[in-house]
Amino acid sequence: MRSSAFFSRRFRYQADAVIKPSIITLLGVAFVIVAMPVCAEENPAPPAAAAQSPSAIDPAAATKAWLATVPRDKREKSDAYFEGRYWLLLWNFLLTAAICILLLESRISARVRDFAERATKVRSLQIACYAIPYFLIVATLTFPLNLYENFLREHQYGLATQSFLPWFREQLIGFGLTIIGGTILLIALYAVFRKAPRTWWAWATAVMVIFLLGVVFIAPVFIEPLFNTYKPLMKPEIRDPILAMARANQIPTRQVFEVDASRQTTRVSANVAGFLGTTRIALNDNLLKQCTLPEIRAVMAHEMGHYVLNHGAKLLTYSGIFLAIGFALTRILFDAAMRRWGVRWGVRSIADPAGLPLLALIFGTLLFLATPFLNTIVRVTEREADAFGINTSREPDGMAKVALKLGSKNLSFLITPADAHASAWQWIGKSQTCQLANRRH
Repeated sequence: MRSSAFFSRRFRYQADAVIKPSIITLLGVAFVIVAMPVCAEENPAPPAAAAQSPSAIDPAAATKAWLATVPRDKREKSDAYFEGRYWLLLWNFLLTAAICILLLESRISARVRDFAERATKVRSLQIACYAIPYFLIVATLTFPLNLYENFLREHQYGLATQSFLPWFREQLIGFGLTIIGGTILLIALYAVFRKAPRTWWAWATAVMVIFLLGVVFIAPVFIEPLFNTYKPLMKPEIRDPILAMARANQIPTRQVFEVDASRQTTRVSANVAGFLGTTRIALNDNLLKQCTLPEIRAVMAHEMGHYVLNHGAKLLTYSGIFLAIGFALTRILFDAAMRRWGVRWGVRSIADPAGLPLLALIFGTLLFLATPFLNTIVRVTEREADAFGINTSREPDGMAKVALKLGSKNLSFLITPADAHASAWQWIGKSQTCQLANRRH
């Protein structure tokens, strides 16, 4: 996993919600990358609205004026890339559903279960013997779409810098992690299914929350270094202002790390990740190459906002609630499907691993339908982090400029970076109004 703090998704003004087949539907982990040097002079000068008196500042008008400085071709490219992700969300879901139905209708899932039962009498090992072939089948069937979505399309839009072999190597590493983590998770879940066939949905929620917490804890130390090299940032003019903001907000870290993301992508990103002694501040080398110091301060303050405002804990809580509701509905729908098609598919009960494709199909469908709700929660946390970032960095202009860069360079949807511009102009207006009020007194 190479996400910021698992939940904050690095400094990207967008919400990813692409459903992956197999147990990844349940894991909810993702991989993101980033590079393309940009000179500071490429930033457009603030439009005339910026020079207005505080009483005359209209955040909406000022935001539109900023967005108007983006060339039409870059805006269209950004919109096309981002809107294309909506279609990929649909195609990923449909492919997931098709694979699950294929495994059930062809009784491949039941045959893999039978193989696992012949291989060992130990139930936990039976789950492992089922999980590994299952992951291999799913990975093989989803590889063409994965290749297009994460390699060919990224190169098409000029976002990727890796050739095929290095990219494929990282895919294999990620697949290895999926097998290890997914198998451990499935063993725990199916132990719950066997012990509590009626109340499994409640206990499964607890298992998932504990699992997600464990991933958040170990990711900065053991997982992220598998994909990138982290080294201390040696530029004091950049490092010291970041550490000053961290100390002011009681973030327990004494070092800032630079990530070599430019060997994979052209995107800008940063993160504050970990907890209980694994907390780490990191920014990628693209951010250092493409952005000015005020812009870097704005980005890092935004990421610190996710940490200080406890967005990780809040989103973990929301995830727990969603998982509980999702598993409760899944139990009802699973039992109904079993009564109608269980014999036909060769699935005996919820404790039968042959029913995993059905479990993934139902839960994946619920997750797909809940995407607007989940994205709304993420957007709320991003707006809160924007406000925190501006107040902490005191760099509204840097926030506005880097938001445009995210739109034109990261190909984030330009409507969404507009939120950052609006927040910046609101902050400027309020700040200048307070200054005038203080002068009058």
